[in-house]
Amino acid sequence: MRRSLAPSQRGQDIQKRKSDGEFDQKRRKNAVDEEAKPGQFSSPYRKPLTDIINSSLCLDASSHEAFIKKILSKPFKVPIPNYKGSSLNRALGVRRQGVRQPLHDPYEDGALVLFTPQELSAHEQLKVDLEKHPVHVVVDPLLSKVLRPHQREGVKFMYDCVTGQQIEDNYGCIMADEMGLGKTLQCITLMWTLLRQSPDCCPLIDKAIVVSPSSLVKNWYNEISKWLGQKLNALAIDSGSKEEIDRNLVHFMRQQGRRTPSPILIISYETFRLHIGVLHKGNVGLVICDEGHRLKNSENQTYQALCGLNAKRRILLSGTPIQNDLLEYFSLIHFVNRGMLGTAQEFKRKFELPILRGRDADATDGDHKKGQEKLQELVGIVNKCIIRRTQALLTRYLPVKIEQVVCCNLTPLQKTLYQLFVQSKAVECQLAANQKVSASSLSFITQLKKLCNHPDLIYDKCLSNEAGFEGALDYFPPGHNNRLVKPEYSGKFLVLDCLLAMIKATTDDKVVLVSNYTQTLDLFEKLCRQRGYIFVRLDGTMTIKKRAKVVENFNNPCSPEFIFMLSSKAGGCGLNLIGANRLVMFDPDWNPANDEQAMARCWRDGQKKECYIYRLIATGTIEEKIFQRQAHKKALSSCVVDNEEDVERHFSLGDLKELFKLNEDTKSDTHDKFKCRRCVNNIQVKPPPPDSDCNSDLSQWCHSADKKGLVDIILKGAWDPGISFVFHHRSHEKQKETV
Repeated sequence: MRRSLAPSQRGQDIQKRKSDGEFDQKRRKNAVDEEAKPGQFSSPYRKPLTDIINSSLCLDASSHEAFIKKILSKPFKVPIPNYKGSSLNRALGVRRQGVRQPLHDPYEDGALVLFTPQELSAHEQLKVDLEKHPVHVVVDPLLSKVLRPHQREGVKFMYDCVTGQQIEDNYGCIMADEMGLGKTLQCITLMWTLLRQSPDCCPLIDKAIVVSPSSLVKNWYNEISKWLGQKLNALAIDSGSKEEIDRNLVHFMRQQGRRTPSPILIISYETFRLHIGVLHKGNVGLVICDEGHRLKNSENQTYQALCGLNAKRRILLSGTPIQNDLLEYFSLIHFVNRGMLGTAQEFKRKFELPILRGRDADATDGDHKKGQEKLQELVGIVNKCIIRRTQALLTRYLPVKIEQVVCCNLTPLQKTLYQLFVQSKAVECQLAANQKVSASSLSFITQLKKLCNHPDLIYDKCLSNEAGFEGALDYFPPGHNNRLVKPEYSGKFLVLDCLLAMIKATTDDKVVLVSNYTQTLDLFEKLCRQRGYIFVRLDGTMTIKKRAKVVENFNNPCSPEFIFMLSSKAGGCGLNLIGANRLVMFDPDWNPANDEQAMARCWRDGQKKECYIYRLIATGTIEEKIFQRQAHKKALSSCVVDNEEDVERHFSLGDLKELFKLNEDTKSDTHDKFKCRRCVNNIQVKPPPPDSDCNSDLSQWCHSADKKGLVDIILKGAWDPGISFVFHHRSHEKQKETV
């Protein structure tokens, strides 16, 4: 906006403009003169920083390109919301300068250090290339802070074995901890450590395979997700078409380097065996075989398929490494560390035969001494690659467990049918004593076991009048049908019926019922429907995905299910049924490992209530012979794996040939064979040793021929219907709570 001047100021303004014009003319003239004189300055008021040079109107192309690139280039930014970066000030893609550092701080409180490099003096540091010096291997604090002392020891032991520090040129081991001690968590810790670090500041392995029973594939996947979250993406294969599984396995085996998307494969034994063509085409850093006692037979296809896998480091998990004989034990050792015990024939001649001869009740002093020497030699070798801890460690973390072996009398109907079968097969059994047991004899044994459970299980055989069952139908009550289960026909069912009624009426406890036969589970179902009990059932017909959901619902304290029926063959391994605190093992198996696995479903991490285990045995029958055979196998396992020298030798192997003899004049055939010195006329006069528990030999348990000595009120109430004898003991003494 133009400013107006007062009339008195207009003359002054004109004079000022004239003087300014004259000044401008002089300034232009001086500028022309100074162009001729470059040494002079253009301004009388200031000196320029540099000589003034008129630049070209066209910009330099190279400088323009550099300027644009500078604008467009931006620093790398991690595309994760709220990501603040590492505190170690590392730059992406830039090699760190100076001494190598471990992934985690080895001097932090509670740090679990698996490898410690040799300390160097100041003089040695001048000679050594510090960029090549080994570093500490430290377990991720995320895991080390939740590991219990025995689990920390187990992780360290496995690391030493798979890195060859325990035994030179051998990279395998057996984790033989009993059920419930956290073998899965220990293995997850080891795998995560090997996948992330080593003394050379790089991962020791790039991928690992976990092989497990099909029912545990999802459990492994859930455990990895539980402990590692989004840090690791595992690949679990439990279903799908052959083409789809092959495609996933090919992708897994082709993975290499540090950035593998799915570094852990979880697969069942059956699927592994069917897809060995793909799995044998690459290298695997580590293989872990869960429930590894499946590999007891070195001749089966699964064993051969796993042996063909190109994996130097092998870990076998088994709470029961010895099941039937030492040769099976050899197969497990040979799988993880091939050749450590020689060939199978060499092992049998050098170790198995002398040890078994010394364990026999009829052994001479010389045989016993030689057996002990060979046992000590074997233990000295295998202890370098096997770690074994018992459930005694759980006593600090779990409530008391009371285990009870309940001998149940046969009913008159069962006794009559039993004698009829034994007499009809007496000649054939006598012949079989001097040769291998025939297929018909095995079938006969199975029918006797079913009869001990309930006569209804052999009723169809009686109807068809099959060999050995001739005339048996006449002994059933007139008009008998098996649409409803009649507990009064079976001694064990009488006891079970009373137990369930007492538990339901007086407690809020849940019960797990376990049997080796699905036909027995059918009878359980009928009994539950007759009594109005809500139940769930898990057997071989249930899909893997549905199993996990059923178990989760049952473990919910608010769920209405009272009984969980379980087939020991289908789901006895690995399931966590802490929703129940009472378990009934209705019939024994020849293999003690199956029974031990099934009975460990309740007394596990997370259990808050006192646990009761009931093992029902038909008195004087083939079931007691099976139970005695279990004791012999368990003693063998104790002397080799647990290294217990004082396991009592009670049974001669010749006694086990009397399988079919029914002993009607006994309260417990097993107790009679003990020749127990603590009982007089079947009355216990001397208590068990103070340091004994339910892991001790059965002769060191409490022995009760009546209900007076029982500690379980529920079992006391169920005594009268048909119990003849009870062995019972507790896991540990309940610690007194201090206020």
